[in-house]
Amino acid sequence: MMMALGFFVFSLHTAAYQEMQRQLAWRHASVPRMGDRPASQFIGPDDETITLNGVLLPELAGERLSLDVLQAMADTGDAWPLIEGTGRIYGLYVIESLQTTRTLFFQDGAARRIDFAISIKRVADTGLELGSVLGELLLDQIR
Repeated sequence: MMMALGFFVFSLHTAAYQEMQRQLAWRHASVPRMGDRPASQFIGPDDETITLNGVLLPELAGERLSLDVLQAMADTGDAWPLIEGTGRIYGLYVIESLQTTRTLFFQDGAARRIDFAISIKRVADTGLELGSVLGELLLDQIR
C-alpha cells in the first residue's frame, strides 16, 4: 500500500502514483500603520493541497475501475482520511479534481495507457490532528 484515501488504496494493483506534490500555506493579516511598515499577525494555516500524478497501464498495472471508484468518492462530496503506507496520518481531504488522459488505444477503443492527476484539499479535522500527534508520541516511545 502506497497510500489510502478513505477506503481507496493506492497501489500497483489499483492506481499507483509516480509523483506527489504537496502545497502548504499560512495566513498572515496585515494592518497598515502610519509612518511605518504594516504590522503582520499570524492568523493560522491556510489551504493544503496534494496532487497525485500517475499512470495506469491496465495490461500490466492498475485498473480502469480505480478511476471510477475515485470519481464516485468525489461525487459524494465527503471528506476522507488520508493515510500514507508508512502510517503517517495527513488529515481529512476532499477530492477537488480528477483529470485523465487516455492514449494508445486497442481496436475496441480501450486505452492501453491512462495518465491521471487527482487533486485533494485538506479540510478542518481538529480531532484527527490530535490523534496523529498522539500517534507520533507513541511511536517515539516505542523507538
